[in-house]
Amino acid sequence: MLQAMFRIPPFFPSLSVLLCRRLDAVGANTLVFDRRREAYLHREAMFTITQQAQGHNFVAFHFGSQSEGTTTPGLRSDTDMLVSVNDVNIMLHWSDWKRGMINLLMVKDESTPAQHYLLQRVRPDEPLPETHVVGPNDVIDSQGRVFYSNLWVIRTVAEVFGANHLRRGPSNSGHEDFDFVLALPCTSLPAEILAWFDAMRPGYWPPPEVFEIARQCPCFLVADGYRGSPTEHIEWRVTPNLIERHLMFSLNNVQKKCLIVLKMLKKQEFTPHLHEECKFTSFHCKTALFFTLERTPSDVWREQGLLECIVRCLHTIREFLIQGKCPHYIVENVDLFDKKLCRECQVKLEKQIRAMIQDDMRVLFNLQIDDLGERLMQLHPHVERFPDQTASVCGKLTLDMFEVYVLRFTQICKHMCDSRDTGFYQGAIDLINVLTFQQANGTFSRYESNSAQFLITNLLSSLASVASSYCIQTGQAVPREVWQLYSETLDTDVASSRLKLASMLYCQGDLHRSAFVLNDVQQRLDNSVTYVCGCRRPINEQPPEAFCEYALRHGNPETLTRKMAFCVRFMREEMYCAPAILWFEMYRSVGDDVAYRQPVDHIWMDWAKVDARPFMLYLQYLVFGGLRERQRQLQALLELLDISLNSSHSLYHPETVDHLLCHCLEMEGHMDRALRIYSVSRDNMPRNNAANLHIHRLTGLQ
Repeated sequence: MLQAMFRIPPFFPSLSVLLCRRLDAVGANTLVFDRRREAYLHREAMFTITQQAQGHNFVAFHFGSQSEGTTTPGLRSDTDMLVSVNDVNIMLHWSDWKRGMINLLMVKDESTPAQHYLLQRVRPDEPLPETHVVGPNDVIDSQGRVFYSNLWVIRTVAEVFGANHLRRGPSNSGHEDFDFVLALPCTSLPAEILAWFDAMRPGYWPPPEVFEIARQCPCFLVADGYRGSPTEHIEWRVTPNLIERHLMFSLNNVQKKCLIVLKMLKKQEFTPHLHEECKFTSFHCKTALFFTLERTPSDVWREQGLLECIVRCLHTIREFLIQGKCPHYIVENVDLFDKKLCRECQVKLEKQIRAMIQDDMRVLFNLQIDDLGERLMQLHPHVERFPDQTASVCGKLTLDMFEVYVLRFTQICKHMCDSRDTGFYQGAIDLINVLTFQQANGTFSRYESNSAQFLITNLLSSLASVASSYCIQTGQAVPREVWQLYSETLDTDVASSRLKLASMLYCQGDLHRSAFVLNDVQQRLDNSVTYVCGCRRPINEQPPEAFCEYALRHGNPETLTRKMAFCVRFMREEMYCAPAILWFEMYRSVGDDVAYRQPVDHIWMDWAKVDARPFMLYLQYLVFGGLRERQRQLQALLELLDISLNSSHSLYHPETVDHLLCHCLEMEGHMDRALRIYSVSRDNMPRNNAANLHIHRLTGLQ
């Protein structure tokens, strides 16, 4: 083996420790590793709960660098999600058949590519092969067998992502930085996976306890046929993602840092020298790490040995390149270089890695990712030029997690609003009862319980607003039980529920109490608060420094909401709790505008949504005007004007903020100025924009 031939330069131990410290500073440290894992386990739990609440038997999993912790801001790693469709029964044996379900039997012969299976349809009423086409995704072969095509995944996901749909292998996406895979869960482990567990394991890793838990992990089938195969369109690839994730979760910090450095070298040093059609991937790096872990004593994986471990992994990669084959760590008879890396590039890459090792890894001082090379050349920490990024990474992880939380909550609200059977009010009550029951019976994991509690609290807050809207519309007094609901759900976040209460009080004519709530919100919206939307991508993706420091100190989701201000959302069911100007946002789509919405827009565009701080200022303008506090009213208008016109303020719904400002200008008598801003809003966003309605309202022109 090549690993036995390399020497360890005398400076490697001290440089290894320095490299560890510099990686700590860019967010590759124990705290961030743990926070990444927590954040992504929470995200997948929220997705699973909300999808199942909509009647989909889905279970979500996050795989890859983000959830495993093996990334840094400079690596800009994708987010990978696999969604298991659990209402299909995948049969490895005839004994796995289930009555009444979609049954698909895993079959293969000597011509089927390694790691691939065909899925043969089996009748739902008895365990016999189906002989007729059942649906549009079925294909009949020359022997009369009915197989399930993998093309249904492409069609299904394309409908979700619309015009933004991208496909890379089994992955489908609507964004460059997000990979989404629909998969089918195997009932039991197929032979090529069992072979890994049954083989003699003379190496140092994985330890027995990790190995035994991994044995309990299911695997999946993904829609990824072998390129060039005559049956590519009906082939499904076995993937042991959960087993791999469990192995990654078991790694210590040095092992994770080793993989991070390998990925940096891959991105900066390897990829630019390959042919455009060739790829050396992060998965190749991970595979090399796994094989190196097997053959390396555990006492080498310490901070002083980091550089030695990196070199050992590079030697493993060299072995693969020299042999012209990269074996899959778990699935037998699979070459990960096949269709990925041509022989010419393999030879070129092997020479490059050999030169790196012979040069004692001085290449590390050239790494530009996260300024790691320059950081390494700063030998004295007290003259550090670059700030520690740990707080920044924690803040961004938290913001991203709650963006997902709010989006999934918005999605479930939309589902209930559109339900003809229940409507929002009854649907929310039913879901709260189900989630509460599951919490009480201990059927939820910790992550599912936290997600469920977020949904329950926010649904109760929305119920209070819906009930109040009905009371205001019909001229009834708001019952004491609804006031109690408001009181118990004010802490969904720092502002949005309080602002909805203030808005309801204003609409009810109770200006003094509305002013009291608005004053309370203003005191809470300090510079440590970050703003969260969910339905739109953040304009400023990095939260404030003070919030990042708060996120660094606190990891509990309930605690973190104390420094988050969600966008304020009014469903049409809450219309009478919102100022009338926001009603136009609920009917913003004119003519064929709906056809031009992005997929996510359909979730929220029939409602009014507005950033928290501008909405607070708009309410202050209305309330203080009604209370004849002219100075405070003008102060609110000036601040709203600054937020609307100053591009340094990051807004999720800038067009709605502009419309609130315009309405204030209308009330001030500045009709021409308001009309100009409405026109600019329309020019910036011609469709699905309430500015079209406002211009028609003021001019009578379409």
